[in-house]
Amino acid sequence: MILTLLIIGGTIAAYLLGSIPTGIWYGEAYFGMDIRQHGSGNAGATNTFRVLGKRAGTVVLLIDAIKGWIATSIALMLYYSHLVDWNDCESLKLVFGFSAVVGHIFPIFSKFKGGKGVATLLGMVMSVHAEAALVCMVIFFLVFLASNYVSLGSIIAALSFPMLLVLQAFGQENILIIIFGFGLFLLIAITHRKNIVRLFKGKESRIYLRPKKK
Repeated sequence: MILTLLIIGGTIAAYLLGSIPTGIWYGEAYFGMDIRQHGSGNAGATNTFRVLGKRAGTVVLLIDAIKGWIATSIALMLYYSHLVDWNDCESLKLVFGFSAVVGHIFPIFSKFKGGKGVATLLGMVMSVHAEAALVCMVIFFLVFLASNYVSLGSIIAALSFPMLLVLQAFGQENILIIIFGFGLFLLIAITHRKNIVRLFKGKESRIYLRPKKK
């Protein structure tokens, strides 16, 4: 009974942590603006980069990723308290991490209109499988540098996570994590559906790390 209540409480806490609208609060606190009224209208790190610049975007990206990592790692508290074994801990990491990602996409603190979940998902994956997360980060940056499309890099990196596990790039993997990885990729694809349409039409906005030469 106590464990059940702790799991429910952890799930709610993870959702609330994911719901922290970093981009919105940061923009209002330091720039006096709601980033949802500018750029793409999204509350995530990408639009923060676009509207408020690299420094603000980096801060929001890091905080959103940390949200996902902390929320997912709530499961470790139960493990180190000897309330669950390691297999259950891995499963609870997925539950808590997913709750944080859902919170980021549908945050209770900003009328359920948030970001697309990529940064928070990164933090989650860092807690679940750090090695795969680092490879996915490299893949993201390579795609982004080659195309200047953040959305394309995010989608390919999200797909890379379960594919790396299927290919056993790091050894035998937990089938539950693989299935969950494909589910998360589907979630990212759904939140990026408008970006995908714009990519096919050649109308997706690019972000340049360096100013374009005139």
